[in-house]
Amino acid sequence: MTGQSPAVVSASKLGLTFQTSDGPVQALSNVDLTIGKGEFVSFIGPSGCGKTTLLRVIADLEKPTSGSISVNGITPEQARQSRAYGYVFQAAALYPWRTIERNVALPLEIMGLSKTEQAARIKRTLDLVNLSGFEQKYPWQLSGGMQQRASIARALAFDADLLLMDEPFGALDEIVRDHLNEQLLELWERTNKTICFVTHSIPEAVYLSTRIIVMSPRPGRVSDVIESTLPKKRPLDIRETPEFLAIAARVRDGLRAGHSYED
Repeated sequence: MTGQSPAVVSASKLGLTFQTSDGPVQALSNVDLTIGKGEFVSFIGPSGCGKTTLLRVIADLEKPTSGSISVNGITPEQARQSRAYGYVFQAAALYPWRTIERNVALPLEIMGLSKTEQAARIKRTLDLVNLSGFEQKYPWQLSGGMQQRASIARALAFDADLLLMDEPFGALDEIVRDHLNEQLLELWERTNKTICFVTHSIPEAVYLSTRIIVMSPRPGRVSDVIESTLPKKRPLDIRETPEFLAIAARVRDGLRAGHSYED
């Protein structure tokens, strides 16, 4: 992170232990992390390593049990109450009885914005995700990829500077996923949002990110932080270049090293 602006996300010695009927389960341990404004940071690691849990802690959907974390210099709870972020879930989670337009409007209705302001934001965000013309369609009338774009539009409608994305393209086929990866990079470039992105895919993490956070198996720790040397403009065929493959190899090595543990 450069400059004097405060970190968008800052965590120090962050830990989270869940209390279950079978005893305590340590999900996160000693996570130190700083994310600067305008970064695109991906979290990658094996299933159950705490990637989604960490995202949920940033969003104040889970409470840490040790250490500290701030979002825009305030607590995650304060950030949530001030609507400082948008959250995109693994499933699009659209209401089937609401049109795309009304799904995007839902958080704006909750915020109490005027109909005029709602209409302006809906138009702007649907334009951003290339869904203009689909305002009156229902979710079931759209493809999976289009539904996820509508979900991203709903998260963007807050106009928050921080976008949290939990494997939003994980259930989509590779061709659709590639297309949405391209569109997400274009969206990031146009809006200069700070994006925290959870993925299981090494190519996706390398293609999208300015930094890749490699996490260890549970309890989740940051085992490597990889700075991307790729240019901001990234055609899909950049994935065949030696530079891309070298970064992917380092991510793979980090994941492999993290698996050197006893069950």
